[in-house]
Amino acid sequence: MNLVKSSRYLAMLSALLSIGAIALAQDSSTPKRAADVVKAQPYVSLDPVPRGKTFEAAVVVHIAEGYHMNSHKPSDTYLIPTTLTPKLPAGIRLVDTMYPPGSLKKFAFSPDKPLDVYSGSVTLRLKLAAEDSAAIGATTIPMILRYQACNNSACLPPVKIPVTAELRVAAAGSAAKPVHSDIFAAPAHN
Repeated sequence: MNLVKSSRYLAMLSALLSIGAIALAQDSSTPKRAADVVKAQPYVSLDPVPRGKTFEAAVVVHIAEGYHMNSHKPSDTYLIPTTLTPKLPAGIRLVDTMYPPGSLKKFAFSPDKPLDVYSGSVTLRLKLAAEDSAAIGATTIPMILRYQACNNSACLPPVKIPVTAELRVAAAGSAAKPVHSDIFAAPAHN
């Protein structure tokens, strides 16, 4: 190889390596795991929760910028819905699960059909009842948040992440103080 061809080859190789380094640097700043794209924070509407009372648990889901996840009622049957499934302790009963409506958005990979998605921040809510048999004292409500996070060009594998709400159960007739009114003030959706 002559010197001119070698110089061009080295310049081209250097440019390709630079592009690759830029791509790697950009790629390393974007989350690669679905669990890194979504952050979930649980809340309970009463403190304490008296036996015989209904109350709510909520999970506020923050979705990283540039990502979305399918709503609870996705546009197509092959899409994975977002779900919140509680594993209730004895004496706590599920009355209803309430999901907010999604937003219809078009993406490059689905230009003709908008998809029903969540982005930004959404609140998923459970209406619960503390029965007379609920154990008095501190308790937890383990939940599983299932979703598939996607950006404008690809989807990450679906995941199930654990979320745990903490509450105190009190005797029937105890005074209950509403808490986290900013989260529970908005009307719930089915």
